[in-house]
Amino acid sequence: MTIKWTGRVEKHTDTTGEKQDYGIEENMELLEDYYEPLTVIATSDDDGKTVREVLEKAFGVSSKLLAAARTTDYGLTINEERVYISAPVRTGEAVRLRQLREQSEDILPQSMPLSIVYEDNELLVVNKPAGMIVHPTHGHYTNTLANGVVAYWNEKNERFRFRPIHRLDEETSGLVVIAKNAYIHHQLSEQMQQGKVDKYYMALVYGVPKPTQTMIDAPIDRDLLNPHLRVVTPDGYPSQTLYTVKQSFMWKDDEEVSLVKLKLITGRTHQIRVHMQSIGHPLIGDKLYGNRRIAELESSISRHALHAQSIRFIHPKTKQLMECHAPIPEDFQNILNTMQEGTQK
Repeated sequence: MTIKWTGRVEKHTDTTGEKQDYGIEENMELLEDYYEPLTVIATSDDDGKTVREVLEKAFGVSSKLLAAARTTDYGLTINEERVYISAPVRTGEAVRLRQLREQSEDILPQSMPLSIVYEDNELLVVNKPAGMIVHPTHGHYTNTLANGVVAYWNEKNERFRFRPIHRLDEETSGLVVIAKNAYIHHQLSEQMQQGKVDKYYMALVYGVPKPTQTMIDAPIDRDLLNPHLRVVTPDGYPSQTLYTVKQSFMWKDDEEVSLVKLKLITGRTHQIRVHMQSIGHPLIGDKLYGNRRIAELESSISRHALHAQSIRFIHPKTKQLMECHAPIPEDFQNILNTMQEGTQK
């Protein structure tokens, strides 16, 4: 996005010895390498405070972001004058922080269908299909969500670095939130750490959990015998999952299956799968933590039946409450349909 720049930033002396004004309207292309700025119009309460104090108060910007901004030509300005973070601010002055545009040069662009749930200048929310990992890993450099998103931005001639706020297991479908700049990533990560981001999942599990609504509070850590697995252990990291049984069904031979809604309080690796297995109700299709109890159901889905259905957070820029939803995918819904054809409890 090109930002109209009508004020003076600073004067440079060229090779002829003449001073050149940067920031006049004819030279506003100088800002094409920057994202839209964070802007504060100083009030009387800000008078005498430093640029750092004003920006931290208004936007909660991190020291890392301020440090990065101050090293660029147009990162920190007052009334379009380049300043240091310690510069004093006066009432009515416009304080701006600009971030240089970035892109993920280490991620190979790869065009693929994307199910985009929401997008603006700061955020992208995508409904990830099952069977796709979020970010390239060693030996797995293509066919990831990151490859598709980078290609999508390239096709739109946009420059962003791929910054997911959270990740999903390869076999888990559903919502992934991606920040388009460092400020948004930091703010949403802070919301996650403070428990201000609500993430809701739907799962199909064996049996009917009792009680039908409660919180599983059980520490999780790596399995000492198999570091790829996680287990509930007294010495693990605090982990909490809220669940509610939405429906339960009677299958053949008196086997029961339930549709469960879950909310993550913490975000440990494999948390939902480990917690549900720990109380005796593993997910249908879970190859790591399940025990393949109904062959007909297991063969009808090629992954564990877990879907990140909705997420709720405060937009860091607009301060509005955001709520995004992703419909139940077809393979998950097919099992539900099969269950509903039987006897619903």
